[in-house]
Amino acid sequence: MKTFSDKIKQARSELNLNQQQLADIVGISKRSIAAYETTDTKPRGTVVKKLAKALNVSVDYLFLDEIDDPRYGLERSPYIETVRERYGGRAAAEMEVLLEQNMALFAGGTLDQEAKDAFFEALMKAYLTCKEEARKTYGRRDK
Repeated sequence: MKTFSDKIKQARSELNLNQQQLADIVGISKRSIAAYETTDTKPRGTVVKKLAKALNVSVDYLFLDEIDDPRYGLERSPYIETVRERYGGRAAAEMEVLLEQNMALFAGGTLDQEAKDAFFEALMKAYLTCKEEARKTYGRRDK
């Protein structure tokens, strides 16, 4: 199993980036990148998302040692970010849980990416529709 540090180093190396280049892309210091690669230090919040995006890997891959696939969970990211933009962090966390729970439907199957995308799109549309209806019913009303 690879650690967070190992994964950062490997992903950076595969992109032919040095620590300073990665730091510049993410908007942090080279010292921070060095710390991530040599200690148990891990970024929080938006920094980890920017780091994962810059390395073209998922946040789950970086933080969960048992995940070996750098692309694990990347197909869910656009849907989660759409919900985050519309409804905030709590709703994005709900969407992430919803999508994760539904990933079991793909276990052992051979669905192509187009079919998975269609599923995620339908699930997100249903979620957004429910959020809008809840907002209309229970949200603040203007006088």
